[in-house]
Amino acid sequence: MNEAFADCLKACNDCAAECNHCASACLQEDDVGMMADCIALDLDCAQACAFAAAAMARDSVHAQDICALCADICQSCAEECQQHEMAHCQQCAVVCLNCADECRRMAGSE
Repeated sequence: MNEAFADCLKACNDCAAECNHCASACLQEDDVGMMADCIALDLDCAQACAFAAAAMARDSVHAQDICALCADICQSCAEECQQHEMAHCQQCAVVCLNCADECRRMAGSE
């Protein structure tokens, strides 16, 4: 695997796991309806991160473009999670922002 991808690949895998955890935790909240946007973005972000990680692992010619899109989705997810006081949302926001930074670096847009 391309060593240049290592940090971004790890960040994407960590973010996918954190977003899946956050979505699951949001589903356990008393007012699930209030968490609908957060859950949807968590799921989108987890899938985008998994897609980006897979693209990097196979050294896809589209990896940089996929990472650029992933960065945007991670940023959106972080912004949504930051609006909620739950610990799982706050932790997800931190991980998403880190992944967005790594993906931007990978995409050459930072």
